[in-house]
Amino acid sequence: STLMRSSAASDVYKRQIIWYMPAFLIWNYFQEATSQSTNSMLEYSYLVKKVVFQIDMLPVVKMISALFTHLFFVAFTMVLFICMGYMPDWYALQVIYYSFCMILFATGLVYATSAVTVFFRDMKEVVGILLQIGMWVTPIMWNFETMVQIPGWAITVLKLNPMYYIVSGYRNALINHIGFWEDMGLTVYFWVVTAVILFLGTTVFKRLRPHFADVL
Repeated sequence: STLMRSSAASDVYKRQIIWYMPAFLIWNYFQEATSQSTNSMLEYSYLVKKVVFQIDMLPVVKMISALFTHLFFVAFTMVLFICMGYMPDWYALQVIYYSFCMILFATGLVYATSAVTVFFRDMKEVVGILLQIGMWVTPIMWNFETMVQIPGWAITVLKLNPMYYIVSGYRNALINHIGFWEDMGLTVYFWVVTAVILFLGTTVFKRLRPHFADVL
């Protein structure tokens, strides 16, 4: 009986790790890329003042740098899953797709935040606070779909968070074996929101870019 209880507890613990890891992976990348890219104009102010340098690349460089760390942890998670007896299948290839989703979504955000940071130096702290709030309204450490205390309308509102699509997508790719094409409504919604954010972010950056050198 004791062995059975111990085995059951071990299985529960294993499932919790498997459920948590994919969401932690993508959120960690989002948090690192966003926070670092937001401060990129200030960090490389000496490059911003050079006329010949393409400063549009600075936020993207930070995101690419964070991507290498993310890919390492994706590989580590795959190995961990295999060691725990959970074999990823071809659905796991969707990690590439959802990483691409994350890059484009974050790019729109960081173009706006990095440009605003030049004129409002406390923007990085504001972004940090928003990231903390975002972590709790995104199903990373808790699953709001299984919590009976949350009304249906609130779950619908929480799903409007673009990060829900990406975090759930990582779990679907690595755990649930569900393709992104199986929920086209949410997929279309995510890409429409991402396109709008990308457009607004790049527009803000282009409008403020001529004044960077004067302020820095």
